Amino acid sequence: MRPILYQFWASSASWRVRWALAHKRVPHDVVAVDLRAGEQLTAEHRARNPMGHVPALSVGGRCLAESVAILEYLDETYPSPPLYPRDPWQRARVRQACELVNSGIQPLQNLVALRRHSDDPGEHRAWGHFFNERGLLALEVLLRDIDGERGGTGRFAVGDTLSAADLFLVPQVYSARRFRVDLERMPRVLAAERAALATEHAAAALPENQPDAPPTREP
Repeated sequence: MRPILYQFWASSASWRVRWALAHKRVPHDVVAVDLRAGEQLTAEHRARNPMGHVPALSVGGRCLAESVAILEYLDETYPSPPLYPRDPWQRARVRQACELVNSGIQPLQNLVALRRHSDDPGEHRAWGHFFNERGLLALEVLLRDIDGERGGTGRFAVGDTLSAADLFLVPQVYSARRFRVDLERMPRVLAAERAALATEHAAAALPENQPDAPPTREP
């Protein structure tokens, strides 16, 4: 039985997982969960993830949720090409970069957090801008520190090979642009984004290339 990815096209966490699946060439099926229609809150989806989030990955009749857990599972069950370095310190650095995004930025811009903060769309934009800017500035410092440890600037977020850190970085930069963050202050982050988006399977994971994405309007 092929794995099934339950996802929403515009979800940054879903983006991470579908990119990992493409990178590792894992045949799978995709089922859209429409966050706009509230499908993530149904009993059917909460059985996959009690938090009512996407993504979730069904494997052999069992379901695993949360993108960090899914990526580590995929790296253990489909080890080539790897998403985590073999060196323990470098692997920990990849996890640190992932966690900075996963816990320090992305949850704070989710619709639940925005609506809890305010009903004002202007406040939503200001809130999202603040946390994206704050987090990506910290990520910029982290990536430079990692380069310093290695004795040179890596092509990607951590070193010269695509890693899980890039799969977290790229969707978050995409989100930061929506909140109009000045990314020119983060040249190391932007360099990692460019390198990651130039890899073989990056385009297939883009939000606009998902089957549940809305059709592009003609100008």
